[in-house]
Amino acid sequence: QLQLVESGGGLVQPGGSLRLSCAASGFTLGNYAIGWFRQAPGKDREAISSISTSGDTTVYSGSVKGRFTISRDNTKNTVYLQMNSLKPEDTAVYYCAAARLWSASQDFWMDGRVYEHWGQGTQVTVSA
Repeated sequence: QLQLVESGGGLVQPGGSLRLSCAASGFTLGNYAIGWFRQAPGKDREAISSISTSGDTTVYSGSVKGRFTISRDNTKNTVYLQMNSLKPEDTAVYYCAAARLWSASQDFWMDGRVYEHWGQGTQVTVSA
């Protein structure tokens, strides 16, 4: 069974850091580009970052660029999202998703329809 599982969410104070993990089971994550999305209560889902299959290309939305870093370790079948300088507006459920076809074009990687497999999400709450 193909499955993506996010972990690492939690409660953190403004200015703090968290590292999310996205682990794959049932398939080889290295064959897929991975995207991170988030959805805050009452808001649309937002694409925030994505990484190519090899990890040599990474992209970010303007809302997280310079604060978040995406990386992957294909030997561990895992992708990471390091989140620094967290703000209350970063509060959301964070999802990872896998896509076999990928492009660094913003119109492409930000489109949720590109991704074939999705995790269940992990809650991130930034609050004092």
